[in-house]
Amino acid sequence: MLFIDFSALSELAAVSARVTQPCSCCSVPLDAWQRLPTSLELDRFEEVGTLREDPYEEPTFAEYHPNGTRYDSADAPIAPRYFPANLSQVSRCLNCGRHYLRYNEAGGYFTELRIRALRPELLADAPL
Repeated sequence: MLFIDFSALSELAAVSARVTQPCSCCSVPLDAWQRLPTSLELDRFEEVGTLREDPYEEPTFAEYHPNGTRYDSADAPIAPRYFPANLSQVSRCLNCGRHYLRYNEAGGYFTELRIRALRPELLADAPL
C-alpha cells in the first residue's frame, strides 16, 4: 500500500476542503474519531494509501494533544506520527471525493472500524 507523507496528506485534505456537494458520506458529522456509522457504505470508499510508514515497526500509542483536546474531540489535531492517525489508512469517497482516515481499533475482545474526516486546519506535522 502506498505510504502518504505529510505533504501528500495536506494536499488530500485540501482537496476534501474544496468539496461542497452534499453526499451520504458526510450526512453524519465525522469531525472526531468515531465508530463507522451504519449509514456509510464501505463499498463507496477506496483506499488511497496509508499513514503507517513501516508496517513492521511497532507504532506509538501516544496521542498528540498540545491544547488539551482528547481523542474524541472534534478539534483534536491530526498528527500522522501519533495514535491513532499513525495506524490509519486514507480513504476517498467515490461519490464526492472527500477523504477520511480509517483504522481498526482492536481492544480486548473486539475490533471496530473507526473513521474521521480529513480536515486541513487540524493537520499537525508534529515530531515524535
